[in-house]
Amino acid sequence: MKILTVSDVESRYLWEYYQPGKLQGYDLVISCGDLDARYLSFLATFTPAPVLYVHGNHDTGYAERPPEGCECIEDTLVTVKGLRIAGLGGSVRYKPGPYQYTQQQMEKRARHLAGQIRRAGGVDILVTHAPARGLGDADDPPHQGFGAFCVLLDQYEPRYMLHGHVHLNYGAQMERVRRYRGTTIVNAYERQVVELEPVAEPTRRWWFFFRRAT
Repeated sequence: MKILTVSDVESRYLWEYYQPGKLQGYDLVISCGDLDARYLSFLATFTPAPVLYVHGNHDTGYAERPPEGCECIEDTLVTVKGLRIAGLGGSVRYKPGPYQYTQQQMEKRARHLAGQIRRAGGVDILVTHAPARGLGDADDPPHQGFGAFCVLLDQYEPRYMLHGHVHLNYGAQMERVRRYRGTTIVNAYERQVVELEPVAEPTRRWWFFFRRAT
């Protein structure tokens, strides 16, 4: 399966310089947040693939004008073409506003989502806006990651975690792709293509509890 992941910055290559065929060949499009709703609507119009998204902390306009032709996967697990995909958008709370959460609030959301993951027998892709704590985040409060995401990675080992929020131009030390245990973590800043091979049978043990982040 070929997946186009997008986040944080609208790709001029795809949007401003669009040519017919550029959005063909994808099986799925996933947004990790902080993108113009019109951009996601554009992607949904010019690709036959489903477009899924979570909210970034700057997506306040989505409440009045959400992206058209797209599916929000906040706090839920969906199955698309055999892939189990779960979403938890938003960033660490650093000022008043929507789509911002304390560590405790995100832990509660993650615990709720873990119940859906257990019932589905696991998760293949975890989609977030913020990164996991210590795995591609930054030290400043707005760009710190969530400890609850580390718990989900430890317990369920999704094949991929896709996130945004931390722009790759913030510093030379920023990595696009990293490995954590059995998970490949991808920073979807602007655009990145992810290709997954189908898996016939699950090979992992799924844990039946949610432990508190340390």
